[in-house]
Amino acid sequence: MLANQRLEFTGNPAHRPENPHKDSPRHPEPYVVSPELKKAVNLAIYLRRPLLLEGDAGCGKTRLASAVAYELGLPLYRWDVRSSTKAQDGLYEYDAILRLHDVQTQKVEQIQLAAEVETDEQEDEERVNRNPANPKHYRKFGALGKAFQLKNHPAVVLIDEIDKADLDFPNDLLTVLDDPWEFKIKETGETIRATHKPIVIITSNKEKGNLPAPFLRRCLYHYVDFPNNAKRLQEIVEKHYQICEEESPPPPDLVNTAIERFLTVWNEGGLFKKPGTSEFLDWLKALHTFEAKPYSATQLKKDKLLPYRELLFKLQQDWKKYAKAS
Repeated sequence: MLANQRLEFTGNPAHRPENPHKDSPRHPEPYVVSPELKKAVNLAIYLRRPLLLEGDAGCGKTRLASAVAYELGLPLYRWDVRSSTKAQDGLYEYDAILRLHDVQTQKVEQIQLAAEVETDEQEDEERVNRNPANPKHYRKFGALGKAFQLKNHPAVVLIDEIDKADLDFPNDLLTVLDDPWEFKIKETGETIRATHKPIVIITSNKEKGNLPAPFLRRCLYHYVDFPNNAKRLQEIVEKHYQICEEESPPPPDLVNTAIERFLTVWNEGGLFKKPGTSEFLDWLKALHTFEAKPYSATQLKKDKLLPYRELLFKLQQDWKKYAKAS
């Protein structure tokens, strides 16, 4: 891939380059991208601004990063945010305790050598390659740190569920995801500057309310709608079975009936946690292949009790709502 090549995401995994990066996803993502979302991704790539995605759980926010990285043949570095996450965690970690341990181990070995004491023949190969005199051997790069080090092409960085972190976390990221796109490692004295600005995709479920205004101004924003219509779910099913060739696709009449029943459940209200597309695909697979005799469209229409509801409902209230035939 040429460094100055204009990147464009089309939503077609067949456009993957012949020689993708070794850290690029190895398997295509069965992702159906809307024209609006495709344009948002390409704007983010062109402007090199983070793309902030919001939407209901299961609408495909997280999987988009994998689809982009696979098609473009770029490395994907994922950063799963937790309540204790700090901005530095995505840049690097420095293991001072390991360095101190290696210093002490080195002293012991020198004493043993001077006393001609036999040591274990099976040495720790990783430790042998570390030198306590070199602090660079004790820093480990995070998702953004890895992306900043790439010299020939950008990376795709997924910052997943940013709203789980402390409220200061998004603003702390601004010092890195903006010019001059660099950070310092105080323990080694290094300054790491991005040769190619990464393609940053950020997801949020608004668990702690709105993100800070300065951070939102820096991002492009797109709300990912759940594919709440039969045509879009049909496209997702077709794409899924095109890519997952080892799975036999269900007959069209079963697919259509399953979509109709799923959307009825999804739209009738009263659910505390609505199922997403991944739950729907698992449910459809179970209908088609779990039993020795698969469900037929007619059987699914007649069955008052929703089959395999274990795959669709993850909260007690929702489970009980569909535990009895209506």
